[in-house]
Amino acid sequence: MQPPVRPRVGLFVTCLVDLFRPSVGFAAVKLLEDAGCEVSVPSQTCCGQPAFNAGDRAAARDLALQVMDAFANVDYVVAPSGSCGGMMVKHFPELFADDPRLSARARAFAARTHELVSFLVDVMKVERVSASFPRKATYHDSCSGLRELEVAAQPRKLLGTVTGLELAPLKDADVCCGFGGAFAVKYGDISDAIVSEKTNNVEDTGAHTLLAGDLGCLMNMAGKLARRGSSIEVRHVAEVLAGMTDAPPIGAPGKKPA
Repeated sequence: MQPPVRPRVGLFVTCLVDLFRPSVGFAAVKLLEDAGCEVSVPSQTCCGQPAFNAGDRAAARDLALQVMDAFANVDYVVAPSGSCGGMMVKHFPELFADDPRLSARARAFAARTHELVSFLVDVMKVERVSASFPRKATYHDSCSGLRELEVAAQPRKLLGTVTGLELAPLKDADVCCGFGGAFAVKYGDISDAIVSEKTNNVEDTGAHTLLAGDLGCLMNMAGKLARRGSSIEVRHVAEVLAGMTDAPPIGAPGKKPA
């Protein structure tokens, strides 16, 4: 289906972006507007993924209904997160499978919901961006975006058009970083072992910057890199694609990039 001439896009900001990295939200708005979208940011709440993963289906359903109500009047729902996007696309219909009316509504909602970079490339047919980032970077594939939404080629395609950016391949780029939401809290030792291997691979690339599309993964890897004393800066891919890299790197409040 062809998008409207000027599609109305509702930005699902995500809890982590709202609380810890608003610059990602502003970068997402710029990218969407540059692509020709009319962007709104409805009053919103959590997508319900923490409750869903914890087995609290009642709370997850309540949150899902709030999200669907908030974004009822837009053509598309876009999130700068494969994790939240995966929840809305794959698991909202699952939550309401036993209710024919709500199931149909959840499926329709899921059909117009997308992760940010895949929306730009797959729906809006964006071929290139006008940003500049003269650094060597590497890219980590977040689990939900990759496995639930098939986000992999799209960010690399647009990163390949960023002036000056050299994208270094990352060994096991598609392997989990060890975050997994509550997993990192419940199984700290296992999570640390996983992120240790991930950051070893990141450092082996010789990259100056680590990029990904999910803030949870980025915060987890940034924390490990900082504890190791690494100079690698960590950023959300949207910030680089939008040319909005004035904010300090993730995990380095108040510190400007070198």
